[in-house]
Amino acid sequence: MTPPPDTGVHARVGLDALFDPRSVAVVGASDNPEKWGYWLASGALSGRDRRAVHLVNHRGGTLGGEPFLPDLASLPVPPEHVVVAVPPRHVRPVITDGLAAGARCFTVITSGGATAEEERALAELVTARGARLLGPNCMGVVDTTSELRLSWGDFPSGGLGLVSQSGNLALEIGRLLARSGQGFSRFVSLGNQRDIDAADALESLIAHGPTRALAAYIEDFRDGRRLARVLAAAHAAGKPVLLLTVGRSAASGRAAASHTGALVSARATVEAVCRDAGALLLGTAGELVDTAVYLLARGVRERSAGHAPAGPPPHPRSVAVVGDSGGQGALAADAFAAQGLDVPAFAEGTRDAVAEQLPGGAGCGNPVDLAGAGEADLGNYARVADTLLHSGDTDTVVLTGYFGDYATANPAQTDRECEVANALADAAVASGRALVVHTMARDTPALTVLRQRGVPVYERIEQAATAVAAAARLTDLPLTREEPPAPATYRLTDGGYESVRELLASYQLAFPAAEFVTDADGAVEAAEHRTGYPLVLKAMGLAHKTEAGGVALSIADADALRTAYARMKAATGADRYAVEAMATPPYGHELIVGVRRDPSFGPVVMVGIGGVTAELLADTALALAPLTPARARALLLRLRHAPLLTGWRGAPGAHLDAAAAAVCAVARAAVDHPELTELEVNPLLVHPGGAIALDAHGVLDRAGSTSPAPVHRVREEAGGLLVER
Repeated sequence: MTPPPDTGVHARVGLDALFDPRSVAVVGASDNPEKWGYWLASGALSGRDRRAVHLVNHRGGTLGGEPFLPDLASLPVPPEHVVVAVPPRHVRPVITDGLAAGARCFTVITSGGATAEEERALAELVTARGARLLGPNCMGVVDTTSELRLSWGDFPSGGLGLVSQSGNLALEIGRLLARSGQGFSRFVSLGNQRDIDAADALESLIAHGPTRALAAYIEDFRDGRRLARVLAAAHAAGKPVLLLTVGRSAASGRAAASHTGALVSARATVEAVCRDAGALLLGTAGELVDTAVYLLARGVRERSAGHAPAGPPPHPRSVAVVGDSGGQGALAADAFAAQGLDVPAFAEGTRDAVAEQLPGGAGCGNPVDLAGAGEADLGNYARVADTLLHSGDTDTVVLTGYFGDYATANPAQTDRECEVANALADAAVASGRALVVHTMARDTPALTVLRQRGVPVYERIEQAATAVAAAARLTDLPLTREEPPAPATYRLTDGGYESVRELLASYQLAFPAAEFVTDADGAVEAAEHRTGYPLVLKAMGLAHKTEAGGVALSIADADALRTAYARMKAATGADRYAVEAMATPPYGHELIVGVRRDPSFGPVVMVGIGGVTAELLADTALALAPLTPARARALLLRLRHAPLLTGWRGAPGAHLDAAAAAVCAVARAAVDHPELTELEVNPLLVHPGGAIALDAHGVLDRAGSTSPAPVHRVREEAGGLLVER
């Protein structure tokens, strides 16, 4: 077996015994089709030409001519892979017997114990002996390339490697993919991930030659940083990853203690990780399958052309549409444009070439209206598609309408329609561009030809548009280098402004001149000797200063300062105040820069439009910390309001290099201080001359832990802790 690529973390033991064992034992085998043991045993027996298969049930019996043995000790040879489908109370004894018999891998279908602690102990028992454990509470594993079927469900052979925490979702994906004419190289049901986790399974698929694309449904991200490296390695190997997860609701942010906590949701973090790693985060099983069909078709085309895919797939950005009617073509063009793809006008030469092949009255622009030319001669489909594929005007050609259904109405046209289907596929292969077919037909001979030749076929135009647009999001990876934390010279014990300001200043983040005082006289003295007027007065120790009346701006003199102090003291009761110079550079814009320590992915940095409207606007961009200046700049330019930063309607732009340096400083400080679960600067005032922080605070880990929690469930993420600021 080819070793997995170096993704930064090496598995303790390889997964060869999981996917291609020399022998398999199914404990809990049954001859009753109503029981899991029957389907597991039947699946195992389907591969007995490749490996030894043993069925174990203490009650005895046979299945497919194979006798049931009473226990693992009765096997004639050691089982490399043991499938455990017995009641939970019997799981540990079976695994103990399996280890004694020399097993190297266990797939546990049932739960491994009444509690999580029991399951963890079970995993420790297995891994301490150098073996691996899949599950517990999983649906099993399938490797169609090694004739291993230790699961229930229909997983036809193909090029998609599927890793899933949900068994039923995997079944849905399997059926949808089979209907689309594609199939699976491997399927891994993760279950409770007590040993083998999503990163392990996905990493194994990168080195697996028959796997052309990867798909995963994940709830528990475990070691998110390692998973991010695996996703990036898959992208670099030319194997796109399609990911599903949960957590699109707002529930995860309800308890957040800061703007950062409310804005950096679990799903937003996963979105940022996928974007930076070159993976695709999708919303439904249908979207995943539609996109997989499009991506897998590329591999089929390139293999038929005599070469394997080299590197990540090209990004489709523009589409030519060919319709049987003006209405279908126009609706298709709208569907692709709505997904952010370009439907450009053709070059004059392309229009002329299309016109030469069509009768008068046909539309030769984009979209093309065949106006009955296909009915007159099926070959017109192939001729027009060939012209557009070779024109270079667009990346992708979409054929929408009736093609594929002619033989249904007139069986005499079956051979001719299949001949044209082959010509369409030939044109796509020769041009190196993608051809997509949307048809009202289903499962006709011509459509079978198209699918077998690497032309994706969809029943609804929206499916085609979604798939092509998703593939367009596969972008080149940013050039980033993950740096280890620097040894912190001290540990923060207070997340308030005064302490956090001192910390960030040590990372060269600029702040206005300020002094911290405890009475009105001290405030006046600070103004006279330190800050000058106008100034800002802030009450310390408040969760939300503005709402509590803890901020007074543009204080012009000593009398106004004393008045503001008295009013603020009465409103807040604060014991300590900041007297700070007023920063009012022209053409300034307020940003928010925050870092939240995700339980799985570690510190995640967020930039966005800041100030008191930060949550209202919710214009943010995220990435894993730390950042390079170039990466920080790219995050800033991803904001919807980025034109304000680069210069809007003749106004000078902000100093983006200074803004990026400030973002890097906040990110670096959070990385270096693991006691911070959140760190936020809001606002960061950026202007043509630089960047200056006007407020900052941190959220400390009150439990005292300095390392991420081992499990991150997106749907159950908790918010941050309330902190005095």
